[in-house]
Amino acid sequence: MYAPRNLHGEVRPFGGSRETLAQQVREKEDFMATRTIVTARQERLGAELRKLRERAGVTARDAGRVVGLDQAKMSHLEAGKVAVGEMRARALTAHYGVRDAALVEALAERAAERSRGWWEKFRGRMSKSALDLAELEWHANSLRSVQIVHVPGLLQTEEYMRALFGYVAAELSPYDLETVVAFRKRRGEVLERDNPPSFTVIVHEAALRMRVGDRKLAREQLDSLLAASDRPGITIRVIPFEVEGFGGMGYSMLYAADRVADLDTVQVDHVHGNGFFYTEEQLAKYRNRWNKVERAALGPRETRDFIHRIAREL
Repeated sequence: MYAPRNLHGEVRPFGGSRETLAQQVREKEDFMATRTIVTARQERLGAELRKLRERAGVTARDAGRVVGLDQAKMSHLEAGKVAVGEMRARALTAHYGVRDAALVEALAERAAERSRGWWEKFRGRMSKSALDLAELEWHANSLRSVQIVHVPGLLQTEEYMRALFGYVAAELSPYDLETVVAFRKRRGEVLERDNPPSFTVIVHEAALRMRVGDRKLAREQLDSLLAASDRPGITIRVIPFEVEGFGGMGYSMLYAADRVADLDTVQVDHVHGNGFFYTEEQLAKYRNRWNKVERAALGPRETRDFIHRIAREL
């Protein structure tokens, strides 16, 4: 599947018709500057191109010749430190013999991206990993989340957010607290836009019963979850305490599926921020983990009844 092509074969460095010349020149100019900020999405594009090159048995030096770059620039490209550009992405995947048309198109589209998302307005006020998470959610085709002790962030009410961050990050100034809340609210808007990603949530009973704020706040959050479960594309399932054979997760997990499975990404919460995983072995591990957790969860209808019962007890 990944047969490298001769340098003098179908792919020519910076050649082609006049129609493509202007775009090639623009892409060449993009490489004059090295990025001072590299997002996880940009790093991922470079990593995918490096993986395809290594599978094809092509050296970085030879790959660079195809797109008019020296070995140092090619290393920067594969690290996400410089823009790739659609023409270069197509030239490289062709040279690597990639015959998966859907993957080529997905990589080319990602390489052509130039717009800045809403999260960039929060740069310098939120951590890099938080911004990378927002970008991951925005571009996902579907989202699957496992939460054990907290309501999923995209479905939290504003008062739940404020109470949660006021507790877990008590050192935040009032201004910083409002920034964090505003950022999380903006993240939730991904589910309200046109053509939102589908969102499936598995949440443990512990998260539903934990009173992050007072009784009134807890009831409002449960009512909000019930309302969300009625929205198209959102599925909520609960794991009750009484389920046998469930050993927990130890962490929260978000599986962000791309329209091409090779570009899926897993985000895992840890003490110092977010971890992002996307190697074939890692994706297989977390798909299996999701399947195991899913088997322990109630169905959507049983989940609604379950949440109603908890709400009545408050």
